[in-house]
Amino acid sequence: MTQQNSRLEARDVSLSYGDDQVLANLSLVVPDGGLTVIIGPNACGKSTLLRTLARVLRPSAGHVLLDGKEISQQPSRAVAKCLGHLPQTPIAPAGIRVADLVSRGRTPYHGVFQQWSDGDESATLSAMEATGILTLADLRIDDLSGGQRQRVWIAMALAQQTELLLLDEPTTYLDLRHQIDLLNLLRRLNRTSGKTIVCVLHDINLACRYADHIVAMRAGTILRHGAPGEVVTPALMRAAFELNATVMDDPVTGTPMVIPAMEP
Repeated sequence: MTQQNSRLEARDVSLSYGDDQVLANLSLVVPDGGLTVIIGPNACGKSTLLRTLARVLRPSAGHVLLDGKEISQQPSRAVAKCLGHLPQTPIAPAGIRVADLVSRGRTPYHGVFQQWSDGDESATLSAMEATGILTLADLRIDDLSGGQRQRVWIAMALAQQTELLLLDEPTTYLDLRHQIDLLNLLRRLNRTSGKTIVCVLHDINLACRYADHIVAMRAGTILRHGAPGEVVTPALMRAAFELNATVMDDPVTGTPMVIPAMEP
């Protein structure tokens, strides 16, 4: 496989929780300007890998590089201006309004004496418009449905206006219509602005439809990565998920579509 240009890279990364090794000597080059999706069974290390790339976790061995430099040694504000991260279960302050939470995406751009600017306002409104939550701006996030809250969190990440965006299961709590809307939004951001996006998804067929680059994991290691048609095969489904499945072309997109075998 041809070496990709990359601002974000993991080299020989290992990470353990106590005696439990979660990532094992893992290396990954995130292709610049692409939409990368990480897939794999539960507890295989997908979220841990994303959090390590985002500098939330520090590896016990190996290195995560941002623009060729160790990410852990770079100033937090500088990292936050180029890399946004939405965790799987973010927590909002009690009683906060939607617009106020989204505006927190602008925090990396504010020094001690810096005032809220027209640019901040524009970025916040654009993020809310893109995620369809403008009408919710004055509501408390506590009063929203799970799907609405998820869109608010995504808007906050978009308001940060980073060139790299890492999302852990962003379609959680969203019905199918809103899952498609969100993935269409991510692809638009990727295609129109060149934003590099990495996300964890459980729906393999949606991952194949939207991803340029798929990373398949199992037990803290990467089994295979590349274009969806190169990665998602019956052999991969057995190796990663212990699942017998047929893989055929999606009749709409031509991308791989997984059809699990039925038990006799």
